[in-house]
Amino acid sequence: MKPRITLAEANLPDGTVLELHEHDGRKYLQHGSVQLAGPVTRASERELGRVACAPFRPVRQPKIWVVGLGLGEVLAGAMETLPQKRGTFIVGEPWPVVAEWHRKFMPDSPAVTDSRVEILSNVEATAFHEYEQELHAVLVHSDTAPLGERGRGLFEDRRWLAAVHGALQSGGLLGIGSSRPLPMIERNLARAGFEVVRHEIDASPNARRPRRHFLWLARKGKSGE
Repeated sequence: MKPRITLAEANLPDGTVLELHEHDGRKYLQHGSVQLAGPVTRASERELGRVACAPFRPVRQPKIWVVGLGLGEVLAGAMETLPQKRGTFIVGEPWPVVAEWHRKFMPDSPAVTDSRVEILSNVEATAFHEYEQELHAVLVHSDTAPLGERGRGLFEDRRWLAAVHGALQSGGLLGIGSSRPLPMIERNLARAGFEVVRHEIDASPNARRPRRHFLWLARKGKSGE
């Protein structure tokens, strides 16, 4: 059995430890006792990027906001779907060390090789105020994205949802992925003015027992209401 290797670790401002591991060629992002990103989340992260960005293939200059860099899977799915040279992919990542690890240990990552990618440190509601009705999609995977106040998902904050709603163009999408059901998510999205559709995907297509992950596509109506 091949050993699990710790490639890097960093102490975060809150005193917790973030680690980058590798096992048999596969990388894992570990925060304390919680695995944030790795093979378990890869399929639903990629699918989130693909599905939420698919409606904007005809757009000449798509503008996509990804919440959290992780191992880059959501970003990769989005960029795979939207290869337009004039596209813009904004990644909100509050931990600078994550981008540093991409440069050092994942040199082929589009996060560090593609000039269309811009990495910002702010993921809070205030980050979206400067994008009034500009964005085509905002993507967040609950397992891999940074958390908001009191360790809650950003999408559980009504102010955050309102800011994202205001930043999206008419017909724009807030895409949320998760490895587990999220209580109240559909009601909260509807209250924020979104039209919501839920999808289930098989996150382990080669396994004997399917592992279901969830995607929510929340659309901003044309009226903006």
